[in-house]
Amino acid sequence: MLSRLLRAAALGTGAAVSTSLLAPAAFAAASDYRFELASARPAGPGKTDVTVRLVHAPDNKPVPDAVIFQTRADMAPAGMPTMTGNVAPQAGQQPGTYRFQIDTGMAGGWALTLAAKVQGEPETVRATVTFNAAQ
Repeated sequence: MLSRLLRAAALGTGAAVSTSLLAPAAFAAASDYRFELASARPAGPGKTDVTVRLVHAPDNKPVPDAVIFQTRADMAPAGMPTMTGNVAPQAGQQPGTYRFQIDTGMAGGWALTLAAKVQGEPETVRATVTFNAAQ
């Protein structure tokens, strides 16, 4: 009888230890990430190449392989939010950078709004980056 109790106690302790070892790691919040404007350059008549960098804010390291699933470009900074431009993704040139060609039909202040999923993070990272388009 005593050996059964000791065995049950040992199994219970082992289960508690193994459960605590399998506890999920803490996730970062979406607010731990930020998009930064890396460059905005003319890419031909009415077009601008915009490169943004996704950074993990606590350690300031670039975040590669994020999945950007929503983009929008408009002239809200210039007071014209209904003036929009088509956004076409391009290949980034460095890890953690994401490049887009935007149809900026007129010069002025533009906003690029992004939504991204970072691998291993449950929340969506959302941000708006402003840039100036020249014609």
